Amino acid sequence: MPPRILYLATADARGHLMRAQLLTHALRDAGAQVQVLTTSDEGARFLAGFGIDAPVLSRHYAVQFDKEQNMLRRETDRNVAHYMFRPTRMLRDVLRLSRRFREADLVVNDSFHPALLLMGWLPFWPRKVVHVYGASLRHALQTNFEGRMPGAVARLFGGIVAWQIDRSLARIAHDFAHGEPAHDGRGGWRLPTPVAVVDAAAHAQEAAPRAAAVYLNPHFEEPALAEGLEQGLADAGLPAHLVGEGYARRPRWHARDEHWIEAAARSAFIVSAPGMAALSIAAVYRKPILLLLTDQPEQAINAGRAAQLGLEHRVVVWRGDAAKFARAVATAAGELLAMNAGNTTDGVEGRQAAIDRRQQWVTLLLRLAGGAPASP
Repeated sequence: MPPRILYLATADARGHLMRAQLLTHALRDAGAQVQVLTTSDEGARFLAGFGIDAPVLSRHYAVQFDKEQNMLRRETDRNVAHYMFRPTRMLRDVLRLSRRFREADLVVNDSFHPALLLMGWLPFWPRKVVHVYGASLRHALQTNFEGRMPGAVARLFGGIVAWQIDRSLARIAHDFAHGEPAHDGRGGWRLPTPVAVVDAAAHAQEAAPRAAAVYLNPHFEEPALAEGLEQGLADAGLPAHLVGEGYARRPRWHARDEHWIEAAARSAFIVSAPGMAALSIAAVYRKPILLLLTDQPEQAINAGRAAQLGLEHRVVVWRGDAAKFARAVATAAGELLAMNAGNTTDGVEGRQAAIDRRQQWVTLLLRLAGGAPASP
């Protein structure tokens, strides 16, 4: 019987969903049966664009953001508390997942859905849960209450969360800078973040001028921010391929683009928030990246690590003034263009690296689903 995998991808942004569709297609190609669940109707529509049918488990759990992609901490705490302690929410989801548990060989939690955090360590269910998360996201979760609660309480919360995570069957921490797979001997793995693979034939047929490849996740909705970004890129003399669900009604913007990776691979540079997926694409396809930094803890960590690792990038911060933001974008864009004036790479050479990353994930997940020791 082929391995049966249940994959729960939270829909807070789109990185979890993109990873889910990449791995689902690859796992199915390798012979596995994969069922994907997600946490919002918008997330289900996003996955449907990639040919993935994903029922919505629950619409109650979500990290809360404002329309500038700043994390709303109190609102998020309130939402998570209501989800966990109201019996019609998490308890109902646990009961629904219990039925699917019995039919699965492996359950992937991408990333940190509370129901699977609970089911990953309680003895009532077989140890089938593997937690998948960005390394910076785990740190942000465990330190969520630092500076907002007494130190002892914050440390207790972080310790409980770490204990829950580490009681699962396995943990896969991914990062844009990780190289070969590494195993800690206790069920913990480090893998490079998987990225979409360029369609080499389609890429070769394109002759469009080099442009900025822009992707902003759905939490970006502030019109003035989009206006400043558009103006800044125009002032730098650069066309742009603009993708963002929050700006779908603006001229020239697309809600989704399932082939955005082709635009990114041939771009002059990428524009995105410093999520793990965007930074991984920049690293794999050797593209400079303009990072739009907002108040989101794990992305701030990512931006700092991009600097430490020497990734060619610039950071701009939205502070509510469209004209100043446009000037900052234009300046950063000019610096990235000058920095890479002699670089004629179209990103195709990163294709094999993307294939290799994807295969590392498939090999490990199939081992875990098959019950074989997942040793290095």
